[in-house]
Amino acid sequence: MAAKWYVIRSKPRKEEVVYQQLRTRGLKSYFPRLRVNPVNPRARKLKPYFPGYLFVYVDLETEGISTFKWMPFTLGLVTFDDEPASVPEALIHKLKARLQEINAAGGEVFDGLKAGDKVYIEDGPFAGYEAVFDARLPGSERVRVLLKLLNDKRQVPVELRAGQIRKSTRK
Repeated sequence: MAAKWYVIRSKPRKEEVVYQQLRTRGLKSYFPRLRVNPVNPRARKLKPYFPGYLFVYVDLETEGISTFKWMPFTLGLVTFDDEPASVPEALIHKLKARLQEINAAGGEVFDGLKAGDKVYIEDGPFAGYEAVFDARLPGSERVRVLLKLLNDKRQVPVELRAGQIRKSTRK
């Protein structure tokens, strides 16, 4: 049997520990994470893209399924009818490319945001207002949005933390 990609489940919020265990054992693994812009500066800057799941590239005949079943902080491999489910290599490559795009754009907040897109302000003194995304400010985790106040025809530029906005679902 040849090596394939498999999905391993971790206990809640233990993905990083499992990832380190896999690396310590010399197993090729992939832990997809997104850059986030937390309000608390001491909070994690990366979050799991698939909370509770990681990918491991292994030959199960040589390594054995029980290795993953009994590894600390894991719940074993994802299986269907007691058969470990493999993941196509092409999917791993596409996932890596997509996460690289999102992180290069400034993280999940900026995913797909272009100047002129409507955004919803979720936090701060302007919470509850809709605005128009103007720009991501260079070298920071801040954005500039254009806010229309009252019946004024002008739009006022406002700088906010990136985590305070989300793309509006309304057109």
